[in-house]
Amino acid sequence: MEILPESPHMSSPITDVEKKLMKSQLPAFEVGDQVAVAVRIREAPAPGSKEKETKERVQYFIGDVISIKGRGLGRAFTVRRMVAGEGVERVFPFHSPLVTGVEVRRKGKVRRAKLYDLRGKTGKAARIRERGVHADGDTDS
Repeated sequence: MEILPESPHMSSPITDVEKKLMKSQLPAFEVGDQVAVAVRIREAPAPGSKEKETKERVQYFIGDVISIKGRGLGRAFTVRRMVAGEGVERVFPFHSPLVTGVEVRRKGKVRRAKLYDLRGKTGKAARIRERGVHADGDTDS
């Protein structure tokens, strides 16, 4: 029995399922950008309370994108922010139904694909320069 190499034009059942689960519109941002990720959060009622339904709300996680990795349905990005002097990182899948939106707040100017070195830096050393702004305050046209 001869095994034929899989052609990129052939469709497998796995790719068909992945295409159905993928979002059609992905947010456009890069590593170094400051983003606000809208995350859907489900809150269960407190034990002993009269409420029986779970509440849903949207909470924003605001921070710098330090990594984008993967491809297809498994593609994800990591966002880092400082909370009370501690670094907090969260990994968000691009195609997760819990991520309702991503808003770019600032474009960052970086020269790396991954900004893992920010983990060891604090204060002014951990800043990311803004893209499109010159030292004299003028913007690129």
